[in-house]
Amino acid sequence: MARLLILFILLSLSASAAEPITRVYKKAGERELKLTIVNPPDWKSTDQRPAMVFFHGGGWVGGGPTQFTQHSEYLATRGMVCLQVEYRLIKKGDAGPPIDCVHDAKSAMRWVRGHAAELGIDPKRIGAGGGSAGGHLAAFVGMVEGLDDPQDDVKISPKANALALFNPVFDNGPDQGWGYSRVGEHFKEYSPAHNISADDPPAIIFLGTQDKLIPVAVVERFKAGMEKAGVRCEAVFYEGQGHGFFNAGGKGKMKYYYDTLLATDKFLAALGWLKGEPTLQMPPEA
Repeated sequence: MARLLILFILLSLSASAAEPITRVYKKAGERELKLTIVNPPDWKSTDQRPAMVFFHGGGWVGGGPTQFTQHSEYLATRGMVCLQVEYRLIKKGDAGPPIDCVHDAKSAMRWVRGHAAELGIDPKRIGAGGGSAGGHLAAFVGMVEGLDDPQDDVKISPKANALALFNPVFDNGPDQGWGYSRVGEHFKEYSPAHNISADDPPAIIFLGTQDKLIPVAVVERFKAGMEKAGVRCEAVFYEGQGHGFFNAGGKGKMKYYYDTLLATDKFLAALGWLKGEPTLQMPPEA
Protein backbone atom coordinates (compact mmCIF):
# COMPACT_ATOMS: atom_id res chain seq x y z
CA MET A 1 0.00 0.00 0.00
CA ALA A 2 2.80 2.40 0.93
CA ARG A 3 4.53 1.75 -2.40
CA LEU A 4 1.30 2.42 -4.27
CA LEU A 5 0.83 5.67 -2.38
CA ILE A 6 4.36 6.80 -3.20
CA LEU A 7 3.82 5.87 -6.87
CA PHE A 8 0.57 7.87 -6.93
CA ILE A 9 2.29 10.93 -5.46
CA LEU A 10 5.14 10.69 -7.98
CA LEU A 11 2.73 10.37 -10.88
CA SER A 12 0.75 13.34 -9.60
CA LEU A 13 3.85 15.47 -9.35
CA SER A 14 5.01 14.45 -12.83
CA ALA A 15 1.69 15.63 -14.28
CA SER A 16 1.85 19.03 -12.60
CA ALA A 17 2.69 22.26 -14.33
CA ALA A 18 6.01 23.89 -13.47
CA GLU A 19 6.18 26.76 -11.00
CA PRO A 20 5.05 29.99 -12.68
CA ILE A 21 7.62 32.55 -13.84
CA THR A 22 7.07 36.31 -14.02
CA ARG A 23 8.54 38.45 -16.78
CA VAL A 24 8.20 42.15 -17.60
CA TYR A 25 6.90 42.59 -21.14
CA LYS A 26 6.63 46.38 -21.21
CA LYS A 27 7.10 49.60 -19.27
CA ALA A 28 4.27 52.14 -19.35
CA GLY A 29 5.75 55.24 -17.79
CA GLU A 30 7.19 54.09 -14.48
CA ARG A 31 4.97 51.02 -14.32
CA GLU A 32 6.26 47.58 -15.25
CA LEU A 33 3.65 45.34 -16.87
CA LYS A 34 4.18 41.64 -16.35
CA LEU A 35 3.31 38.24 -17.75
CA THR A 36 2.96 35.14 -15.60
CA ILE A 37 4.26 32.11 -17.47
CA VAL A 38 3.22 28.54 -16.68
CA ASN A 39 5.32 25.90 -18.43
CA PRO A 40 4.71 22.18 -18.94
CA PRO A 41 6.55 19.95 -16.44
CA ASP A 42 8.99 18.70 -19.11
CA TRP A 43 9.48 22.11 -20.77
CA LYS A 44 12.79 23.04 -22.41
CA SER A 45 13.74 26.33 -24.03
CA THR A 46 14.51 24.44 -27.24
CA ASP A 47 10.90 23.25 -27.52
CA GLN A 48 8.47 24.43 -30.20
CA ARG A 49 5.28 24.25 -28.17
CA PRO A 50 1.89 25.84 -28.76
CA ALA A 51 1.04 28.67 -26.39
CA MET A 52 -2.06 30.34 -25.00
CA VAL A 53 -2.05 33.97 -23.84
CA PHE A 54 -4.88 34.76 -21.41
CA PHE A 55 -6.52 38.13 -20.78
CA HIS A 56 -8.70 38.58 -17.71
CA GLY A 57 -12.15 40.13 -17.62
CA GLY A 58 -13.50 43.03 -15.59
CA GLY A 59 -15.10 45.46 -18.02
CA TRP A 60 -11.68 47.01 -18.83
CA VAL A 61 -11.86 48.63 -15.38
CA GLY A 62 -11.18 45.75 -12.97
CA GLY A 63 -10.10 42.15 -12.54
CA GLY A 64 -6.67 40.55 -12.45
CA PRO A 65 -4.51 38.03 -14.33
CA THR A 66 -5.17 35.15 -11.92
CA GLN A 67 -8.63 34.56 -13.42
CA PHE A 68 -7.13 31.97 -15.76
CA THR A 69 -4.57 30.40 -13.43
CA GLN A 70 -6.36 27.04 -13.28
CA HIS A 71 -6.89 27.00 -17.03
CA SER A 72 -3.18 27.71 -17.50
CA GLU A 73 -2.07 25.01 -15.08
CA TYR A 74 -4.21 22.38 -16.79
CA LEU A 75 -3.25 23.29 -20.35
CA ALA A 76 0.42 23.28 -19.29
CA THR A 77 0.05 19.64 -18.26
CA ARG A 78 -1.25 19.04 -21.80
CA GLY A 79 1.95 20.48 -23.26
CA MET A 80 1.17 24.16 -23.79
CA VAL A 81 3.05 27.20 -22.53
CA CYS A 82 0.44 29.47 -20.92
CA LEU A 83 0.82 33.16 -20.17
CA GLN A 84 -1.43 35.44 -18.14
CA VAL A 85 -1.30 39.14 -18.94
CA GLU A 86 -1.33 42.10 -16.60
CA TYR A 87 -2.64 45.09 -18.53
CA ARG A 88 -3.55 48.68 -17.69
CA LEU A 89 -7.17 49.35 -16.83
CA ILE A 90 -9.33 52.36 -17.62
CA LYS A 91 -8.92 54.78 -14.75
CA LYS A 92 -11.84 55.53 -12.46
CA GLY A 93 -13.92 58.39 -13.81
CA ASP A 94 -12.52 58.08 -17.34
CA ALA A 95 -15.40 57.57 -19.79
CA GLY A 96 -13.15 57.05 -22.77
CA PRO A 97 -12.27 53.96 -24.81
CA PRO A 98 -10.00 51.11 -23.64
CA ILE A 99 -7.01 52.41 -25.58
CA ASP A 100 -4.43 51.37 -22.95
CA CYS A 101 -6.02 47.91 -22.72
CA VAL A 102 -5.72 47.21 -26.44
CA HIS A 103 -2.24 48.74 -26.58
CA ASP A 104 -1.06 46.40 -23.83
CA ALA A 105 -2.78 43.37 -25.34
CA LYS A 106 -0.94 43.85 -28.62
CA SER A 107 2.32 44.59 -26.81
CA ALA A 108 2.01 41.38 -24.81
CA MET A 109 1.41 39.29 -27.93
CA ARG A 110 4.37 40.91 -29.67
CA TRP A 111 6.59 40.23 -26.67
CA VAL A 112 5.58 36.56 -26.62
CA ARG A 113 6.15 36.09 -30.35
CA GLY A 114 9.38 38.10 -30.23
CA HIS A 115 10.70 35.89 -27.39
CA ALA A 116 9.30 32.62 -28.76
CA ALA A 117 12.75 31.03 -29.13
CA GLU A 118 13.68 31.44 -25.47
CA LEU A 119 10.15 30.59 -24.31
CA GLY A 120 10.15 27.28 -26.18
CA ILE A 121 7.14 28.41 -28.21
CA ASP A 122 6.19 27.90 -31.84
CA PRO A 123 5.61 31.49 -33.09
CA LYS A 124 2.97 30.20 -35.52
CA ARG A 125 0.89 28.60 -32.74
CA ILE A 126 0.20 31.37 -30.25
CA GLY A 127 -3.44 31.46 -29.21
CA ALA A 128 -5.31 34.08 -27.21
CA GLY A 129 -8.04 33.44 -24.67
CA GLY A 130 -10.06 35.56 -22.31
CA GLY A 131 -13.34 36.21 -20.60
CA SER A 132 -15.70 39.16 -21.04
CA ALA A 133 -13.48 42.24 -21.61
CA GLY A 134 -10.54 39.85 -21.74
CA GLY A 135 -12.42 37.98 -24.45
CA HIS A 136 -12.65 41.26 -26.31
CA LEU A 137 -8.86 41.71 -26.04
CA ALA A 138 -8.20 38.13 -27.15
CA ALA A 139 -10.44 38.58 -30.19
CA PHE A 140 -8.96 42.03 -30.81
CA VAL A 141 -5.39 40.75 -31.13
CA GLY A 142 -6.62 38.03 -33.46
CA MET A 143 -8.80 40.13 -35.72
CA VAL A 144 -8.31 43.90 -35.58
CA GLU A 145 -5.61 45.88 -37.35
CA GLY A 146 -4.33 49.15 -35.92
CA LEU A 147 -4.39 50.77 -32.48
CA ASP A 148 -0.80 49.69 -31.86
CA ASP A 149 1.21 51.13 -29.00
CA PRO A 150 3.58 53.69 -30.59
CA GLN A 151 6.53 52.13 -28.72
CA ASP A 152 5.88 48.64 -30.16
CA ASP A 153 8.03 47.01 -32.82
CA VAL A 154 5.30 46.72 -35.43
CA LYS A 155 7.45 44.39 -37.52
CA ILE A 156 6.45 41.67 -35.03
CA SER A 157 2.90 40.45 -35.55
CA PRO A 158 0.55 40.54 -32.53
CA LYS A 159 -1.95 38.30 -34.32
CA ALA A 160 -3.28 35.30 -32.38
CA ASN A 161 -3.44 32.01 -34.29
CA ALA A 162 -6.45 30.62 -32.40
CA LEU A 163 -9.08 32.06 -30.05
CA ALA A 164 -10.79 30.67 -26.94
CA LEU A 165 -13.46 33.22 -25.98
CA PHE A 166 -15.46 32.98 -22.75
CA ASN A 167 -18.57 35.22 -22.88
CA PRO A 168 -16.57 37.81 -24.84
CA VAL A 169 -17.75 41.39 -25.37
CA PHE A 170 -16.37 41.30 -28.91
CA ASP A 171 -19.18 43.34 -30.47
CA ASN A 172 -18.84 46.99 -29.50
CA GLY A 173 -21.31 48.37 -32.02
CA PRO A 174 -24.68 50.07 -31.54
CA ASP A 175 -26.78 46.98 -32.42
CA GLN A 176 -26.88 45.01 -29.13
CA GLY A 177 -23.12 45.40 -28.69
CA TRP A 178 -21.41 46.12 -25.37
CA GLY A 179 -19.06 49.04 -24.71
CA TYR A 180 -20.52 51.33 -27.36
CA SER A 181 -20.90 54.08 -24.74
CA ARG A 182 -17.09 54.12 -24.45
CA VAL A 183 -16.03 53.75 -28.06
CA GLY A 184 -18.91 55.61 -29.74
CA GLU A 185 -18.57 56.21 -33.46
CA HIS A 186 -15.07 54.71 -33.32
CA PHE A 187 -16.53 51.27 -32.65
CA LYS A 188 -15.19 49.82 -35.89
CA GLU A 189 -11.66 50.51 -34.63
CA TYR A 190 -12.25 48.45 -31.50
CA SER A 191 -14.92 45.88 -32.34
CA PRO A 192 -13.72 42.44 -33.52
CA ALA A 193 -17.24 41.68 -34.73
CA HIS A 194 -16.90 44.53 -37.23
CA ASN A 195 -13.50 43.37 -38.47
CA ILE A 196 -14.20 39.82 -39.60
CA SER A 197 -12.02 38.72 -42.51
CA ALA A 198 -10.82 35.52 -44.16
CA ASP A 199 -7.44 35.59 -42.38
CA ASP A 200 -8.97 35.51 -38.91
CA PRO A 201 -7.94 32.66 -36.59
CA PRO A 202 -10.26 29.76 -35.74
CA ALA A 203 -12.33 30.41 -32.64
CA ILE A 204 -14.43 28.72 -30.00
CA ILE A 205 -16.96 30.78 -28.02
CA PHE A 206 -18.77 29.98 -24.77
CA LEU A 207 -21.92 31.83 -23.69
CA GLY A 208 -24.70 31.39 -21.17
CA THR A 209 -28.19 31.90 -22.60
CA GLN A 210 -29.08 34.23 -19.72
CA ASP A 211 -26.05 36.49 -20.11
CA LYS A 212 -27.36 40.02 -19.55
CA LEU A 213 -24.42 41.66 -21.32
CA ILE A 214 -24.22 39.54 -24.46
CA PRO A 215 -27.38 38.36 -26.24
CA VAL A 216 -27.27 34.95 -27.88
CA ALA A 217 -28.10 36.69 -31.17
CA VAL A 218 -24.81 38.63 -31.02
CA VAL A 219 -22.76 35.44 -30.82
CA GLU A 220 -24.85 33.75 -33.51
CA ARG A 221 -24.32 36.77 -35.77
CA PHE A 222 -20.58 36.68 -35.12
CA LYS A 223 -20.40 32.95 -35.85
CA ALA A 224 -22.33 33.38 -39.08
CA GLY A 225 -19.99 36.18 -40.16
CA MET A 226 -16.91 34.09 -39.44
CA GLU A 227 -18.27 31.11 -41.34
CA LYS A 228 -19.25 33.30 -44.29
CA ALA A 229 -15.62 34.48 -44.38
CA GLY A 230 -14.50 30.85 -44.39
CA VAL A 231 -13.18 30.89 -40.82
CA ARG A 232 -13.80 28.02 -38.41
CA CYS A 233 -15.96 29.18 -35.51
CA GLU A 234 -17.66 27.07 -32.84
CA ALA A 235 -20.24 28.48 -30.43
CA VAL A 236 -21.31 26.54 -27.34
CA PHE A 237 -24.35 27.77 -25.40
CA TYR A 238 -25.19 26.90 -21.79
CA GLU A 239 -28.88 27.00 -20.98
CA GLY A 240 -29.86 29.30 -18.14
CA GLN A 241 -26.35 30.49 -17.33
CA GLY A 242 -25.35 34.11 -16.84
CA HIS A 243 -22.21 36.15 -17.32
CA GLY A 244 -19.05 34.61 -15.88
CA PHE A 245 -20.61 31.15 -15.55
CA PHE A 246 -17.36 29.48 -16.71
CA ASN A 247 -15.27 30.62 -13.74
CA ALA A 248 -14.24 28.02 -11.19
CA GLY A 249 -16.70 28.59 -8.37
CA GLY A 250 -18.70 26.89 -5.65
CA LYS A 251 -20.67 23.68 -5.67
CA GLY A 252 -22.82 23.34 -8.76
CA LYS A 253 -20.75 25.86 -10.72
CA MET A 254 -17.52 23.91 -11.16
CA LYS A 255 -19.17 21.74 -13.80
CA TYR A 256 -19.18 24.68 -16.21
CA TYR A 257 -15.51 25.38 -15.57
CA TYR A 258 -14.72 21.74 -16.35
CA ASP A 259 -17.05 21.56 -19.33
CA THR A 260 -15.75 24.70 -21.03
CA LEU A 261 -12.11 23.81 -20.36
CA LEU A 262 -12.67 20.30 -21.71
CA ALA A 263 -14.25 21.78 -24.86
CA THR A 264 -11.25 24.12 -25.19
CA ASP A 265 -8.93 21.13 -24.96
CA LYS A 266 -10.83 19.29 -27.71
CA PHE A 267 -10.88 22.41 -29.90
CA LEU A 268 -7.11 22.85 -29.60
CA ALA A 269 -6.58 19.14 -30.24
CA ALA A 270 -8.69 19.42 -33.41
CA LEU A 271 -6.30 22.14 -34.58
CA GLY A 272 -3.39 19.77 -33.98
CA TRP A 273 -2.07 21.79 -31.04
CA LEU A 274 -2.64 19.08 -28.41
CA LYS A 275 -2.12 15.34 -28.66
CA GLY A 276 -3.94 12.45 -27.05
CA GLU A 277 -7.12 12.45 -25.03
CA PRO A 278 -7.92 15.18 -22.48
CA THR A 279 -6.72 14.37 -18.99
CA LEU A 280 -9.22 16.68 -17.27
CA GLN A 281 -11.67 14.78 -15.09
CA MET A 282 -14.70 16.35 -13.46
CA PRO A 283 -15.04 15.35 -9.79
CA PRO A 284 -18.44 13.92 -8.77
CA GLU A 285 -19.12 16.85 -6.45
CA ALA A 286 -18.65 19.52 -9.15
